[in-house]
Amino acid sequence: MNQAPLLVFGIFAALSTSWFGLVVWPQIQLGALKPVEIEETGQIYPSARSGLAQQGADVYRANNCAACHTQQVRPGTDIARGWGARRTVAQDYIFDSPVMLGSSRIGPDLANIGARQIDDNWHLVHLYKPRLVAEKSVMPSYRFLFTKGAIGAKPSPNALKLPPEEAQRFAGHEIVPKADALALVAYLRSLRSDAPLFEAPLPAKPKTKPATLSAPTTNSPAKK
Repeated sequence: MNQAPLLVFGIFAALSTSWFGLVVWPQIQLGALKPVEIEETGQIYPSARSGLAQQGADVYRANNCAACHTQQVRPGTDIARGWGARRTVAQDYIFDSPVMLGSSRIGPDLANIGARQIDDNWHLVHLYKPRLVAEKSVMPSYRFLFTKGAIGAKPSPNALKLPPEEAQRFAGHEIVPKADALALVAYLRSLRSDAPLFEAPLPAKPKTKPATLSAPTTNSPAKK
């Protein structure tokens, strides 16, 4: 008996089922996602990145930052480490193309780095010489994103504010970030996934009990 038609049908059915499960169904589930209004604040989340931050996403990708950093907060230990207040979900990435989730954590997760570190100078110094702000960092220096030059009659407003010991090494000179460095920092500052969503609400704050009179907590004797 010729089993070829049955074999062909089986192969077609298997491929069709796989295609539907991997392509069509995710598109049905996620393809219609759009920004939503956060009830608590009235703000729209997520919002599109500024032009500078979007340029920074290209710098992030060009330097393969996703090889050492993830952008996905998982429930449990990630939240305990302070990497985010909640887990990340598909809604957080609707303006990302491509989505740079990353697969290795040689460095910390960056999904909320814009909320954890808001100082532009910190980010710039970290890019220039990571161990100036993180003593045990294994991150390479991105000095090619900066220029070193003599301080002119008017110092650059963008020059790095270095720690005193490091600044002495560059007496009479300044380190100025290039456009790519400023764009990359704008992108890092835009990374925050801390809005409460229906599918990923923020954890409830513990209820505090009213203060009650108690025994003194010092070694001093109680007053009579």
